Amino acid sequence: MASNSRYDMVMWLPLCLVVALLVACLGGCHGESTGVYVVYMGAVPPRTSPDFLRQSHIRLVGTILKRGKVAQSVVVQQYKHAFSGFAARLSKDEAAALRHKPGVVSVFADPVYQLHTTRSWDFLQQTDVKIDSARHRSSKTTAASTSAPTTETIIGLLDSGIWPESPSFDDAGFGPVPSKWKGVCMAGDDFNTSNCNKKLIGARYYDLGEVDSGRTRGSGGSPRDAAGHGTHTSSTAAGNAVTGASYYGLAQGTAKGGSAASRVAMYRVCSDEGCAGSAILAGFDDAIGDGVDVVSVSLGASPYFSPDFSEDPIAIGSFHAVAKGVMVVCSAGNAGPDASTVVNAAPWIMTVAATTIDRDFESDVVLGGNSSAVKGGAINFSNLDKSPKYPLIAGASAKSSSASSTSDSASHCEPGTLDASKIKGKIVLCNHSQSDTSKMVKVDDLQSAGAVGSILVNDFGRAVTTAYLDFPVTEVTSAAAADLYKYIASTSEPVATITPTITVTEYKPAPVVAYFSSRGPSAQTGNILKPDVAAPGVNILASWIPTSSLPAGQKQPSQFNLVSGTSMACPHVAGAAATVKAWNPTWSPAAIRSAIMTTSTQLNNDKAPMTTDAGTAATPFDYGAGQVNPTGALDPGLVYDLAADDYLNFLCNYGYGTSQIKLITSPPAAFSCAGNASKDLISDLNYPSIAITGLAASASRTVTREVTNVGAQEDATYTVTVSAPAGLEVKVVPSKLQFTGAVKKLAFQVTFSGKNTAAKGALTGSITWSDGKHTVHSPFAVSS
Repeated sequence: MASNSRYDMVMWLPLCLVVALLVACLGGCHGESTGVYVVYMGAVPPRTSPDFLRQSHIRLVGTILKRGKVAQSVVVQQYKHAFSGFAARLSKDEAAALRHKPGVVSVFADPVYQLHTTRSWDFLQQTDVKIDSARHRSSKTTAASTSAPTTETIIGLLDSGIWPESPSFDDAGFGPVPSKWKGVCMAGDDFNTSNCNKKLIGARYYDLGEVDSGRTRGSGGSPRDAAGHGTHTSSTAAGNAVTGASYYGLAQGTAKGGSAASRVAMYRVCSDEGCAGSAILAGFDDAIGDGVDVVSVSLGASPYFSPDFSEDPIAIGSFHAVAKGVMVVCSAGNAGPDASTVVNAAPWIMTVAATTIDRDFESDVVLGGNSSAVKGGAINFSNLDKSPKYPLIAGASAKSSSASSTSDSASHCEPGTLDASKIKGKIVLCNHSQSDTSKMVKVDDLQSAGAVGSILVNDFGRAVTTAYLDFPVTEVTSAAAADLYKYIASTSEPVATITPTITVTEYKPAPVVAYFSSRGPSAQTGNILKPDVAAPGVNILASWIPTSSLPAGQKQPSQFNLVSGTSMACPHVAGAAATVKAWNPTWSPAAIRSAIMTTSTQLNNDKAPMTTDAGTAATPFDYGAGQVNPTGALDPGLVYDLAADDYLNFLCNYGYGTSQIKLITSPPAAFSCAGNASKDLISDLNYPSIAITGLAASASRTVTREVTNVGAQEDATYTVTVSAPAGLEVKVVPSKLQFTGAVKKLAFQVTFSGKNTAAKGALTGSITWSDGKHTVHSPFAVSS
């Protein structure tokens, strides 16, 4: 028997090898490697059914596959509601062959995009009018009055999923699901259809392929959030008011979304490792077909990878969403403060930068010798004694004898550069800069070496609070650190302690533009001013998933978390947009964007012009039109509107040809691009801001704008005020606009003329129309 078993094993080995080779060939034989490619085919032809599109996609794929390959086995996504196309696993040669097929706009490798990782709404609310009836309900209620129009508004989020058990998504007090809703609640791993309700009305998930190869918590095949990001953004946009919310006692108050009465639909297109472009397109396609009113997208491409609009899943999906009347709000990116890092800059997208709110998390350093405390900031639940009794040492003084350790690296407490015997039982003072090893790695190394705490000198990004939990750490500015170094030099036995974090409200100045917020001008569309607006995106308290990292003494994980990023700013604007849409259901996405932009504010809570967190004056390239004012956006007075033809002309001026545009969309048969189309003419798009590039010192450029009176008064007269910088002359004609019951729309021209002065960088200013009640503010930026 033993010899027969040995014989059987020998006979089976070659057969197993053949089977393995056959399985491998399913991914493509002949030595060809395959990958997922997106095939974009533009707008859905009129009177074409989804079933017909599915079949036509399969037939098209079949025309380029080698014999033996089955088309259905390579297609991973199909787009059939708002636009046509599919994603398939193909070889490079097969993808190239599809590019030449009739009806194909573009074929591109499936890109991987990244997520752009209480008091924020109260802070925005400090300007005049109410945003939403949910703000004035009893604290015991969880939904707005069922008569409020916002209850019919649906916000769809393309994100990392959702944690349905969060109180932010409780449906108590909500009426029936809006009749326009056509979506589904997909069951998946640890997620049942019963997890949806009258608040969270829909949830879908998509195959993320290689992006989700390291699935955690079994959430890969589920709408359930394993990253926390999607739960945070959706509760920021439309979460119920939850009283007593806090992060382990910090930032305590009521956490609520911007449009708390709106319904939520989640489209899980991301894991914590990234977001597949093919899934992003599927999310857009489904969201539009499902009947959402606003799509919130807190993710994007790297600013150093700028795909053309026809190869950018977010630009493609949002273009077709807007064509169907769906507002799309996107984060600007987290690659600031460098210039020209803004992403999601297509003119049909509302692009959002990030600012701070009037809240800080203070953790001070108390020094020995009756010295006053030095202010610092971080989140720690320090259990150090309140009296300063712990030895304090500068990193440079604890330098190890290692050859790799220098005085500079030791002063920055780089791992491996300090002598553990010199820092054990002490608080270590460390410099920190952007190019250093991460703060958390440094702190973990110090804790492992026996330090009892650390003070990081960090001028860059001090406003963005880091949570160190149990290990006592605070961060101070260079100016504050000077007092620490002076104290250390003044005594042979310097001692200190670090106080546990407290929440400071009404912090000034606020808002300021966050250092990480991506800046304009857009490298892709320099004649469109981006970002559009700014909103709170620093230390935002919102719902979170359960976590195993708990501070000492805590038995339950917090249901909320403090997170920063333009990801957090985006849903603030999505919530505001949903509210404007609810009260003005016939308004176009462009009109809603205009209302939000022209009513934004440029002042901080000191009534001074906003700055960056570096203290420099903020410009429209930092914050667009300014800090969003959700209440003011409900009554903008005038709006700058755009129709489908305007976006077609933009595509012509951008450089697309008539034949390609006719594939992307379905224009009138007689449509064609003008013979004089050029990127300079993009400045004429009826946008609420103005950007002009390439203006010579002695030259002039004229642009045209048209505004629509949407105020309660049909008979209204608006006069213009111009704020122009030195070196630029700005003339508006006419300077007065008179609206009547018969005249709802009026145009004006703005001429920009150089004054023979060599400008350093862009010149910025504003044009403001006012009727005494409304202030309609439009920023401009002009560069040579």
